Amino acid sequence: MIRDLDLLAASLADLGCDPIRAGVLEGFAGEPTPVDLKVRFAGEQWIGWCRQTDGSFALLGDLQRLSRSRPLQTFLGRLTRRYAARLALQDAALELPMASIELVS
Repeated sequence: MIRDLDLLAASLADLGCDPIRAGVLEGFAGEPTPVDLKVRFAGEQWIGWCRQTDGSFALLGDLQRLSRSRPLQTFLGRLTRRYAARLALQDAALELPMASIELVS
């Protein structure tokens, strides 16, 4: 579950995306949907994340169209692994403040 916006943005940047903080995605029937973070995913398609009441971030976008234009599941799997790795390193740095910790691809 994604709960840290900074780690999400860093993980997206690691994957070659250019995350944009805050903004709006075009929702169903063209209605604007506010998001906390968004990235251009495929051509003119965008995906975004919006904070939920439980503190987690939900993925938003035209997932039906995106899944046909690019392997969305593969991308989300890579993003989830990168986020988990960054979160583990952040936790390790808190537990071992004198250690030198880095993420290498």
